[in-house]
Amino acid sequence: MTIRLTLVRHGKAAAGWDSDLDPGLDDVGHAQAAAMAREIAGRGPMDLVVSPLRRTRETVAPLEAAWGRSARVEPRVAEIPSDEPDLSARGLWLRAIMAQPWSDLPANLQDWRQGVIDALVSLERDTVVVSHFIAINVAVGAAVGAAQVVHFQPDNCSITRLDVIDGRLVLVEHGNEAATRVL
Repeated sequence: MTIRLTLVRHGKAAAGWDSDLDPGLDDVGHAQAAAMAREIAGRGPMDLVVSPLRRTRETVAPLEAAWGRSARVEPRVAEIPSDEPDLSARGLWLRAIMAQPWSDLPANLQDWRQGVIDALVSLERDTVVVSHFIAINVAVGAAVGAAQVVHFQPDNCSITRLDVIDGRLVLVEHGNEAATRVL
């Protein structure tokens, strides 16, 4: 049986990853979320899964309203974990991570990557998953065999489609890409 996953990157956040640990969406992000929901709503209802972070929960809200169902929070599809307490240093850390292959990263980040993949392949029904830039790169990278952490640039509220077939991820369609400034 094939399970269709619709991965959505959260809308534009009110603050950057290097300036706020858990920002919500700004006005543009809310408009992006509403447009994304209009595009997806006719394909559902489907299960909804989000990361625990505020920007993903705000992004999924229009779909929750359209389909009359609540999203399930799944911590394994959250943002890449950083132990760096200093927010400005956290930005430098992420830039360095983004330029590397997964094989060069510490075991805890490779474990996080595997957790993202495991969370996605364990879904039992067609599902919309609202997540983050690096987590979506993990999923697409697993589907296409990419070694780099970043190999595609999902725009805010872009829609990427993957299938789960026999426990593996298969890319169906990349979401819109943009010169998104992650930091």
